[in-house]
Amino acid sequence: MRIGRYPVRWHIVLLTLWTAAWFIVAERHAAISWHYLRTGEQLLFNQTSGGGLALYANHPELQIGPVSFLVAGLFAPFRPDIGEKLADAFMSGLGLYMLVLVGRAAADHYLGTGLNHRRLQQRVLVAGAAFIPMWVEVSVRFAHLDDVLALFFTTLAVRALVRGKATAVGVFLALAIDSKPWAVGFLPLLLALPRPARLRAAAGTCGLVAVAWLPFYLTHLETLHAARFAIPNQRASSLRWFGVNDPATPWWDRPAQMALGMVLGALAVRRGRWPAVVFLAADARILLDPSVYTYYNASVLLGTLIWDSIGQRRLVPWVSWIALIALYGGALLIPSDSTRGLIRLAFCVGSAAYVLFWPQRAPRGGARGRGRRSVPAQPSLESL
Repeated sequence: MRIGRYPVRWHIVLLTLWTAAWFIVAERHAAISWHYLRTGEQLLFNQTSGGGLALYANHPELQIGPVSFLVAGLFAPFRPDIGEKLADAFMSGLGLYMLVLVGRAAADHYLGTGLNHRRLQQRVLVAGAAFIPMWVEVSVRFAHLDDVLALFFTTLAVRALVRGKATAVGVFLALAIDSKPWAVGFLPLLLALPRPARLRAAAGTCGLVAVAWLPFYLTHLETLHAARFAIPNQRASSLRWFGVNDPATPWWDRPAQMALGMVLGALAVRRGRWPAVVFLAADARILLDPSVYTYYNASVLLGTLIWDSIGQRRLVPWVSWIALIALYGGALLIPSDSTRGLIRLAFCVGSAAYVLFWPQRAPRGGARGRGRRSVPAQPSLESL
């Protein structure tokens, strides 16, 4: 099927319909957290007192990057209710585009290995069907534009990595961090680049992160306190199973999340499994986070989507569906807080061990997985 000059694949049509169905369901109780973005955007542009470069010093509860506030400003000219709906639609559309990007990245990654493109389409369809409910949760029901942008820019970084565009990898990872600080956990993707290109990309990432954040810290040293902003330690958190019963976020928790995610990601790259980086960073986040909001699971489902599409070649992407059932199904169907925390703990530990250590069959011809094409060009799934 074609729309004008552009081919449209059947699996994308089905995923679009699936997204629309979930959008309709979620829109009835949508945009729970959009007011944070609207408030932050007004503060950033000094439309409200106490904002500007003093934004984070005066409002540490806004754990949202400046890029997210800039993008939220695109919807400010509209009437508030219209702006919310346009933002919901925009974020939902980004999720569909991310499915296309992951499919294209998988096709390019396996170029020259005898990949069956129809099987890949089926894999993206089945994994995407698990991804969409969680994406609608973060983009429509909660309207967390910051998380949406962090995951979107990370997906662009994965696509750039496969195509060997080192500078773009660094830029997109910086934009992800500038949208939401916890995206620091995705930085091990830089390690999958060749050494000279890796250093250049890392320098670009550090530079863009500094440009976005340093003005707030240098002009208002109180901004440092924003990093210690605490949220309640919910009873369904996996932290409870580690004996952490503090009523609020322990001081070491946020650094431990980021450190664990980066260590696991670096180990994945060292073992030749860089497509697991996003998955492992998301595992580390939800394993050690004191909150258990369902929209957190969108990062896990993006990680499983990348892993199921690029990291392994099984026809059935069962990791994505196990994640959806364990994390989302458990939150909806299991009444015991303690049991939900145990399931979260078991999933994070078990899935991390699987993607890091389970034997993998090397693809015929050897997928390059990074850098520029080292095999003769041939038709790829550019329409995936």
